[in-house]
Amino acid sequence: MDNKPTKGQFIDVLLRSTKTVFSVKDVALLWGEEAKNAVRVRLNNYVKTGKLIRVHRGIYTKDKNYNRFELATRIYTPSYISFETILTRAGINFQFYSNIFVASYVTRDIEADDQKISFIRMKDYVLSNTAGIEHADGIATATKERAFLDRVYVSKDYHFDNLNALDWGKVFEILPIYNNKRMEKKVKQYFDHYKSDQSIKPENT
Repeated sequence: MDNKPTKGQFIDVLLRSTKTVFSVKDVALLWGEEAKNAVRVRLNNYVKTGKLIRVHRGIYTKDKNYNRFELATRIYTPSYISFETILTRAGINFQFYSNIFVASYVTRDIEADDQKISFIRMKDYVLSNTAGIEHADGIATATKERAFLDRVYVSKDYHFDNLNALDWGKVFEILPIYNNKRMEKKVKQYFDHYKSDQSIKPENT
C-alpha cells in the first residue's frame, strides 16, 4: 500500500517532523517522493505562501526558530560541527568566533540567513570515522577531544589556550583514525607541554 501523503498532508508531514531544517533530499525521503523536481516545485510554493522559509539554496526551515548547527550540517553532508565552535565552548580556546566551523568534504566559507559557516575539508576516511562524534537531534557534533585533533590535523602550528580541559586518554584513543605521523608527533608535543604545565603548578595546601 502506498503511504505517500495526499495533497493536503505534505506540509503537515514537515511540520510534525522533529527536524527544524530540511534539504530537498530530506523532504523527498519524508514524502516518499522520487521525483526531486516535483519536491522542489512544491517546496517553492510553500515558500511563496509563507508556510516555509528558504535559508539557503535547497535548504528550508519551518520558521526562524531553527537550530543553526542543524543548518550548518545540512548544507554539505556528511559533515559535523567541530574545530573552534567546539573548542571555544569547551574552554580550550578563549577567542570567540561568530561563524560555525564544520568538518566536511569541501573547504568553503558561505553565509546562510546571516550566519557565516566555515567548512573545512577532511579526508574521506577521517570524515566517515565516527570516533569522538556525538549524534543528538539529527546533528553530528565532535567531542572536545575530536575537535582538538581535527584542528591539529589541518593546522601545522596552532595555539590552544587551555589543554587542561582535554581528556588525554580519549585524545590518544581517537588519534589513530587520522593515520598521520606528523600529527602523532605534534599531539605528543602538546601532551608534553600539558604535563610540564601540570608539574610546575603549586601543590594544593
